[in-house]
Amino acid sequence: MIKIRKSADRGHANHGWLDTYHTFSFANYYDPDYMGFRSLRVINEDWVQPGQGFGTHGHRDMEIITYVLDGALEHKDNIGNGSIIQPGEVQRMSAGTGILHSEFNQSPQEAVHLLQIWILPDTSGLQPSYEQKNFPVQKDPGTLHLVATKDGKNGAVTVHQDIALYAGVLHSGDSTTYHINPQRHAWLQVARGGIQVNGTSLDTGDGVAISEESSLHLKAVEDAELLLFDLA
Repeated sequence: MIKIRKSADRGHANHGWLDTYHTFSFANYYDPDYMGFRSLRVINEDWVQPGQGFGTHGHRDMEIITYVLDGALEHKDNIGNGSIIQPGEVQRMSAGTGILHSEFNQSPQEAVHLLQIWILPDTSGLQPSYEQKNFPVQKDPGTLHLVATKDGKNGAVTVHQDIALYAGVLHSGDSTTYHINPQRHAWLQVARGGIQVNGTSLDTGDGVAISEESSLHLKAVEDAELLLFDLA
């Protein structure tokens, strides 16, 4: 079963400094039919304007993943981390008992385009922690790269939930197949480009909830970048 969440149907807010689209209910956008999918709670597609950013604010009991598509985002937090997140890098922040952080676009000219992802943790009250790693997503197209998982295997960042997150770039005409274990589910988010999944066409910004499917055949109809969540 494949249920499409079209890009145009997402929540949208333009705050001037931030242009953002919400796949699931977030902030002032509420849709009871889209409160999340399994442990996946938030997928926000953000454009942060030059010289702007998210001021210091707090989170608790949430796994937060940042995936930058274009530009660079500066991260600072109250547990001693400071870094620049660029395309090809994945940031994981476990808010746990509480964390304060800021995310800022230091460029005077270029907007930062990113996906911000929230995942409900399987345990409350964790010690706050941070991780950031680089993956060869752009340099190795046609392949789904494991970038986040509960056990941190194969160099992925560690997420406190039973998920496996893959990122991939498919050039036009590329295809790959992903097999789903019985009783598991998947969410596919098209960051850009156009693909077909089991013959269903998806465009930039589209997402799809997948249940009761044993495999996903992905084919790019144009150059595309995507995220695939394998969920309990």
